[in-house]
Amino acid sequence: MGHRNHHQDQNHHQAADNLVNLFTKAKHDLLVVQYRLEKEFQQIYPDNANPMKLVSRIKKIQEELSSLTEQCRELLSAKQDLIDKARTTLVGNRNLLQRMQASMGIPLNSDSDDPAFTNFNQIIDEWTVQVRSRIGDEKESESEDINKLLFSAIVQGN
Repeated sequence: MGHRNHHQDQNHHQAADNLVNLFTKAKHDLLVVQYRLEKEFQQIYPDNANPMKLVSRIKKIQEELSSLTEQCRELLSAKQDLIDKARTTLVGNRNLLQRMQASMGIPLNSDSDDPAFTNFNQIIDEWTVQVRSRIGDEKESESEDINKLLFSAIVQGN
């Protein structure tokens, strides 16, 4: 019986060795095929149309896409923060200037008579439309917080 177990172990080892040899040969064969394809593609296709190089470029772009997407989200958030701070500062300064003008008896300009203020509001309105279009919200609601819209657009983009 001991002889039988030794014989079975030898068969198992032989089978494993055969399998390893088969995989080694398959790997070698695949490397040969890859080498031949690369050589054939280099001869047939110009450098910028080589299918293997194109696939490699596509994979690289796919890897970089998630990083670029995150950077875009950070830029959108920073842009919104800048708009919020600019709005707070400019509107506050404009209100302070109007109060000072009123206390000195200087007639106040209407919003439409102030080209800088009108231009600023136009830029904010355009930004709001862009954010709304990202989330498919076309309704105009003055009370709606642009930060909520931006957050909604970012979350929906995930």
